[in-house]
Amino acid sequence: MERDMKRMLLLLMIVCYAAISKAQYKPVELGSTLKFTIKNLGFDVGGVFTGFEGSINFDPQNVAGSNFDVAINASTVNTDNSLRDEHLRGENYFDIKDYPKIRLVSGKVAVLNKSGMYQLTGVLTMKGKAKQVSFPFSATPVDDGYIFKGAFKVNRKDFGIGGTSTIADELEVAINVTVKKG
Repeated sequence: MERDMKRMLLLLMIVCYAAISKAQYKPVELGSTLKFTIKNLGFDVGGVFTGFEGSINFDPQNVAGSNFDVAINASTVNTDNSLRDEHLRGENYFDIKDYPKIRLVSGKVAVLNKSGMYQLTGVLTMKGKAKQVSFPFSATPVDDGYIFKGAFKVNRKDFGIGGTSTIADELEVAINVTVKKG
């Protein structure tokens, strides 16, 4: 009985140490961008989102134990055209009243190769619809954190965004996020 208690205590200490030693980071607005590009009438139209939040556990020594749970504020969409931005915030597009956040939660993080590249596979949720995404990203160490860069493509119709219109179905998303210890 005493040996079982000692084992249980040792196991509890190991679990607590692992939780404490896991790097915890938060996205910071300064230096972070989420850009998107989509074709409209055959021309590239781009925009950005801000309002980053969430938590990131990333350890290059234990990539399999890493995880991301991040979101942006959908109302911050900015295409340098205020009329278009208001239209994008509406019910037919991002419907920010009912769906104020766009969220990405990792399911798996893996080493892609030895040059600082990783693969994130997770669930992207927009406008109440969740779809799996997978994309490569880099992790560059900076003072007390990292800069994560990656890009992926999504089909806007998978998320019920935009209906039928003059814009392409597929858009490209480029992420450049600075994170600091939180």
